[in-house]
Amino acid sequence: MSLTELKFIVAVAQERNFRRAAEKCFVSQPALSLAIKKLEEELKVIIFERSRTDVSMTEIGAKIVEQASKVLEETSLIKQIAELGKNQLKGTLKLGMIHSVGPYLLPEIIPILRKIAPDMPLEVEENLTANLEAQLRNGVIDVAIIALPFEVPGLQYRALYDEEFDVVVPCQHHWAQRKSIRPEELSDEKVLLLNSGHCFSNQVTQACPELSRKGEVLQGNSLETIRNMVASNLGITVLPCSATAERYNNPLIKVIPFISPAPTRRIAIAWRKSFVRLEAVEKIAEAIKAINSDFMHLIH
Repeated sequence: MSLTELKFIVAVAQERNFRRAAEKCFVSQPALSLAIKKLEEELKVIIFERSRTDVSMTEIGAKIVEQASKVLEETSLIKQIAELGKNQLKGTLKLGMIHSVGPYLLPEIIPILRKIAPDMPLEVEENLTANLEAQLRNGVIDVAIIALPFEVPGLQYRALYDEEFDVVVPCQHHWAQRKSIRPEELSDEKVLLLNSGHCFSNQVTQACPELSRKGEVLQGNSLETIRNMVASNLGITVLPCSATAERYNNPLIKVIPFISPAPTRRIAIAWRKSFVRLEAVEKIAEAIKAINSDFMHLIH
């Protein structure tokens, strides 16, 4: 059995005609017919029923053709892997990011990547950590930017930077003129956080344990939605420093730091241990470390 024979039976199944299948495979019709006959004899089954007007698959033939298609697809993947081995920075990279990182990190790293890896466009998936973990393990995405802790069998990670949290309040709030806020003070306020399942919400409640016990917490679908809810005077929130940078200034809200030492989170890049494009991982990390920003405390 050869890959050529498998290619021939898939072509006949698609074309339902030996002549057209031969043309598609760039061989003569007798050569294609002979190869398929040889395969049928080897397998001791009839793959195709032939008539003067039509070619159809037998029941077992349909299963063989289906499997042959999978084999050819996997063979094509081997060639792609080999091609990537020659130049790991060529071709799309499927990058996953948690919701509280993606909107703020992507505008920073994409211009840098366009310079240092111009042939590696990003296909971006924003999702919850649990979903990104599953997608990484199953090969749906190649690399993920997540918040630690992240200990998953078969996956590995490298810490990239630490990021502090800020308090965000409406401009008329009684804290608006404060210089800093203590974490325990949040439990006396109406606090807006991301829906449960987002790791950032868990990190905020861990940093402000009183909030879980006696605070009033409302939930939103995205940090930008929550920022607007704060601007409309619905409550206060906690945002990562990347989301309170100067470009996101809003006259209706006030950003106040936590008292030192402020709550922080550690951001990392994760990938499968079997992932072959390690140079691509390096370039993502390099782009992040090249960002000129006050919100990131790089880990060297």
